[in-house]
Amino acid sequence: MLLGKRISGRYKLLEMIGGGGMSNVYLAHDMILDRDVAIKILRYDFANEEELRRRFQREALSATSLTHPHIVNIYDVGEDEDIHYIVMEYVKGKTLKEYILQNAPVSPTKSVLFMKQLTSAISTAHNNHIIHRDIKPQNILLDEEENVKVTDFGIAMALSATSYTQTNSVLGTVHYLSPEQARGGTATKQSDIYALGIVLFELLTGQLPFSGESAVSIALKHLQTETPSIRKIIPSIPQSIENVVFKATAKDPKDRYLTAEEMADDLATALSPERAEEAKFAVAIDDDATKVLPVIKEPVSFNEIADTQKMSTSDKVSKPGKPKSKNKKKKIFGGILGGLVLLILLSFIVFPGLFKAEKVEVPDVSNLELEEAIEQLESEGFKIGDETLEVSDEVEENKIIRTTPEAGKFREKNSEIHLFISSGKESFVLENYIGKNIDQVTTLLPNFNIEISEDFDDQPKGTIIKQTPAAGEEVIPDETDLLFSVSKGPDLRTVSDLTDWNEKALSDYEKSSGFKIKVANRKNSDSIPKGNVMEQSPKPNAKVDPGSTINVTISDGPKAKPTKFVVKTVTIPYEQPAEEEKEETVEGEGDEEEEIKEEPVAQKQVVRIYIEDKTRSMLEPAEEFELTETVVKQLKLEISEGQKAAYRIEVNSKTILQETIGYDD
Repeated sequence: MLLGKRISGRYKLLEMIGGGGMSNVYLAHDMILDRDVAIKILRYDFANEEELRRRFQREALSATSLTHPHIVNIYDVGEDEDIHYIVMEYVKGKTLKEYILQNAPVSPTKSVLFMKQLTSAISTAHNNHIIHRDIKPQNILLDEEENVKVTDFGIAMALSATSYTQTNSVLGTVHYLSPEQARGGTATKQSDIYALGIVLFELLTGQLPFSGESAVSIALKHLQTETPSIRKIIPSIPQSIENVVFKATAKDPKDRYLTAEEMADDLATALSPERAEEAKFAVAIDDDATKVLPVIKEPVSFNEIADTQKMSTSDKVSKPGKPKSKNKKKKIFGGILGGLVLLILLSFIVFPGLFKAEKVEVPDVSNLELEEAIEQLESEGFKIGDETLEVSDEVEENKIIRTTPEAGKFREKNSEIHLFISSGKESFVLENYIGKNIDQVTTLLPNFNIEISEDFDDQPKGTIIKQTPAAGEEVIPDETDLLFSVSKGPDLRTVSDLTDWNEKALSDYEKSSGFKIKVANRKNSDSIPKGNVMEQSPKPNAKVDPGSTINVTISDGPKAKPTKFVVKTVTIPYEQPAEEEKEETVEGEGDEEEEIKEEPVAQKQVVRIYIEDKTRSMLEPAEEFELTETVVKQLKLEISEGQKAAYRIEVNSKTILQETIGYDD
């Protein structure tokens, strides 16, 4: 089963979108260029034929040289193990055959448009020495804008080596087969032009010009019967258009267009008014030319051929009123003999296999044991050829999968029959998927039954952390359950709400939770006390890995108000000493009493001023001096917001003034 397989590690097969006698076509995705492509894969039974495989590769490579807007691009050609493939442009749309079935008869204008694109594409191929050999609506694609895209260039050349010996293969292309190909001759550029004429006939009428019960009968009509008149089917079609069909499908290649360009030029003017009265196309007759095979209007029997010959001969020699003679009888006998000779010659040309050795039908030995199959084939007169082992999901080990030639084909006795023997189901050696992403691994193992369990782990989410069976074990995919334990990522922890927590509480939480606490910022707050948490990241209740860092913002309390300056004016009075103290002093001085009374001596007073504010304290006096008279002082106090200032004035160690002042006083 190829679906889901990655070819050459690059092209992932998504679905089958087409198939034929030689190959199957898949929609795939180019994992490198991230685009959809179409991949044509040679069927396995053809892949074993060396000559066909070599031609497939050679012709596919030659087709890569074709670059044209109406030719499907070929991107790559390669081989992956036993898979031979061609990577092509993916055209999203339909085939011309599907279009004809849905829209026939197609108008002359639309038909000419399609044919101009087709002839341009075929002309490019011919100029590159490539003959298509299998032009038919099934090999012509229409994109979503109804642009023509010709495909299968060169592949028909490879197919031609075998298809015309196999009746079933001929059926796919015989309707577009040129007379020279039907006769077993080599296809030329004119063979492609003949097929283009048949395609134009089908576009205009929705019918094929020749039909029959078998491929042989249709091939004979290509050889013997003139192309039917399109105008008899649809009278409104211009004669000039019908003439294009007649010329393209002439029996003799020399009477057809010499090149696809010539056909394109004729199509370009076929609908012009100047050609409205054009005469019907007719092939010029050369009386001296040798007739290879006469055109027979209808198939006749052996007896009819003899009777016709007898009648024509008789009419030529009989004269009215004259008796018959012996010579006349001889001539009649000679005519019959000539007819038989002609019949035998026709049989050799048209039915070359009629006179070959006896052919025997290849029996169906599929699903038989090898020994039983050999016995049956030999009993039918065949020889045993190559015996090839092949894996098979359907056929048991040591039983026959198929034969080449296939069952039902006719081959001469003593022909070799090649056997394909089942080696059983395909085994698979498991790789080590630990450490890889589960989605990628399941894509690589489409045929396995995969069971997934999830566990917490330090590995990223989706990473395989355990597998069963282990790497290196050989298993059969559809009989094996693959068990993968996949990481859900680390076991996430919930972050607590740390708002208003102080530094002591933060320290305790860091030890118990396993998280790391980091003071990332400090801000003023009118509501959160200084030193407590204001904000945190991650937010409360977030799920984070163990050991994660939680960043916190600590409050510095309310924003401080500016320093306030207060000036207090104080009066420090000078106190005179008492009288009795003066008299005592005078009496102690004797004769100088009168002089002392006239000039009294002032007593010293020591003043100390203490201030408590933003920058000073009362431990030391802010100012100290001797007072000899009353003094007025201005005290400048600096007060911080929420704080107080005070002053105290002492004279001779005795407090005379003191006051405390608040910031808001």
